[in-house]
Amino acid sequence: MEPVTISSQRTSIAESAGPQITSVTTPPREGRGSGAAIEKWLLRRLLAAVGNPPLAMVLWNGEEVAPESAFGEDVVRVHVHSRATLWRILLDPFFQFPESYANGKLEIDGDLERAMCLVARCAAQAPPVATRWLTYFEKALHWGSRTTLAASQKNIHHHYDIGNDFYQLWLDENLLYTCAYFEDPNASLEAAQIAKMDHVCRKVVLQPGETVIEAGCGWGGFALHMARHYGVRVRAYNISREQVNFARARAKAEGLDDRVEFILDDWRNITGNCDVFLSIGMLEHVGLKNYRRLGDVIDRALSPSGRGLIHTIGRNRHEVLDPWIERRIFPGAQPPSLSEMGPIFEPHQLSILEVENLRMHYAQTLRHWLSRYEESVETVRKNYDARFVRMWRMYLAGSVAAFDSGSLQLFQVLFARPRLNELPLTRAHQYTHLAAGGGQPGASQPVQPAVSWEER
Repeated sequence: MEPVTISSQRTSIAESAGPQITSVTTPPREGRGSGAAIEKWLLRRLLAAVGNPPLAMVLWNGEEVAPESAFGEDVVRVHVHSRATLWRILLDPFFQFPESYANGKLEIDGDLERAMCLVARCAAQAPPVATRWLTYFEKALHWGSRTTLAASQKNIHHHYDIGNDFYQLWLDENLLYTCAYFEDPNASLEAAQIAKMDHVCRKVVLQPGETVIEAGCGWGGFALHMARHYGVRVRAYNISREQVNFARARAKAEGLDDRVEFILDDWRNITGNCDVFLSIGMLEHVGLKNYRRLGDVIDRALSPSGRGLIHTIGRNRHEVLDPWIERRIFPGAQPPSLSEMGPIFEPHQLSILEVENLRMHYAQTLRHWLSRYEESVETVRKNYDARFVRMWRMYLAGSVAAFDSGSLQLFQVLFARPRLNELPLTRAHQYTHLAAGGGQPGASQPVQPAVSWEER
């Protein structure tokens, strides 16, 4: 899919019909020369710290500040409407840049996704010492949200309970709000999300009659898919009341409520046993200090022949989450590095069998979401407001940039009990459907292990 074109002109808080506008109001001038030398010097230092991206910062008086390397058609112009906005960005750049965009205090010419990708790529290539002071300063300014039981419920409500109708505007028909899997780069979002579910089911060698516990189930699409196509029983946990109510209604309407139980409760309170433990897009909200406890829950639930998979946004090394995303979109979120996931597995000798990185699949997924969001932006504006429109546009475009630049990863970690010897010896079972030309959504058949479970 081609990058989404947000606008061929400036995006303005005064937009009335999506991102395209026909006129731009010139911001008030504060006098020629009001862009003091110290401000321009600090702005150049800030641009250098993030790798000198090809941005031309257009000040309120018409002056431009840009790296010497920024010239030609590749330059993206960012219009800063006031001295107060500039100083907010200088003092707190990672938070105030997107916040100023959301508030209409700055405008970005052209394609927002392209602009964010340019900045993210340059920042990713900048020497770590150049950005370290910014990171420390941001961490001091923005303390992350907690992930206690009460705080987690508040955090989830902040993001997921803003209305199912909103997410139905731009997610796929199953409302899967996690990375899709593009076996075919030109696949539709619906096909890629179904491919993701089947990819996970093949990895864990899901068999008819087995029991699955899903920690964090969204609107229930994956749980229903497993029950419908793989003949398993699923107990799915979630603390978003709106999502659970939606999932229960869908299960009943599809006649699957006898095989899928949606439980309004936190992962800490998971009970019962299972053959397969799955967590798709929840670990980011658990909190690093709670990983040992999550491992205890998995160990308590998993059968002697049990296996599982954790699908999570991650990092190549420990870093704090973008402060604006943490404050405005995902409070309490913390994508882990692979080494930080160790406390989940190591205390109970859970064997890591495979790690797959789907980073570019998530960039593609987000482009689909952003495109659909833009198609529905007028409805979003009517139901919320112009600030909400810009905030979520920035979130989606910035997320594309994070995965495109490699500052975020998408890990699928397959694990099992340490003495489970019956799994397939190779990964061929994950791809035989493609070799046979049977890659139709939902058409996967249960995979036969190297030795049947009855022969253990």
